[in-house]
Amino acid sequence: MARRRVLLLFLAFLGSFYYHKAYGFDVYTEKEHVTAREFEEAILSCIHKAKKVTNLRIEWKKVRSSGVSFVYYNRTFVGNFTGRAEMWNSSIRLRNVTRHDAGRYRCEISAATEQGQNAAETEVSLSVLVPPALPVCVVPSSAMSGTVIELRCKENEGFPASKYKWYRNGIALLENPDSRRGKKGRVSYTMNTMTGTLQFNPVSNNDTGEYYCEAANGIGPPRKCPVKRMQVDDLNVGGIIAAVVIVSLIIASCGLGVYYAQTKGYFSSKKNSKPSTTQNENDFKHTKSFII
Repeated sequence: MARRRVLLLFLAFLGSFYYHKAYGFDVYTEKEHVTAREFEEAILSCIHKAKKVTNLRIEWKKVRSSGVSFVYYNRTFVGNFTGRAEMWNSSIRLRNVTRHDAGRYRCEISAATEQGQNAAETEVSLSVLVPPALPVCVVPSSAMSGTVIELRCKENEGFPASKYKWYRNGIALLENPDSRRGKKGRVSYTMNTMTGTLQFNPVSNNDTGEYYCEAANGIGPPRKCPVKRMQVDDLNVGGIIAAVVIVSLIIASCGLGVYYAQTKGYFSSKKNSKPSTTQNENDFKHTKSFII
């Protein structure tokens, strides 16, 4: 059964090959993967070999994950291809290429042959090279010695994706320094050229300086972000201890003052004096005489 299936597939292949040779209808591209710089031109090749055909029909479509859209239909370019694309036989010459033109394109050709309507197609992919944009850098203005600090750099427009390099005080940092010892002491950092991160683990006051990042992808000149300064200070243990002692003395003094005031009775409440209910003797006599 399996041998019979293989034989049928082989016969089908031979029939297809004989059909193309006999009626001369075939579609292919000279270059499946086309690369062009942005704002330059690109040629999307589509070649057909048609003999004994009539009513040749050519269509170009752009293939997206969301669906298919027309590029060339009914002998006319569609959408933003109008005015900047032209047909070269069945190929397309596209001028002023933009990053939005990148993607997969399908050339479909149909024609009437002696055996009826026939169709064939081929696909071409277009990659648009875009120089990097100005990267955005995140550099902390201050840091505490002994902590982990990460500097970040990113740009999202370049194609292919940019690689990043960090500079301190105008000097390029090594990509993989591990831990090295210099005149100013030990320096430890890790730089990821793909993601644009520069991590100090830990950071020291020797890492104080002016930093900037450079993005490059080989298309156009490299771009760098504005210079930003990072100041790293040592932790002042002596000052912290002195501050704690001073605060403790203040709290103790306040406590002693409150205790002294309580022992002296400064916080005791005064008794309210009751109003006198006895009348003055002279007032009593006066009242009595008035009654008489």
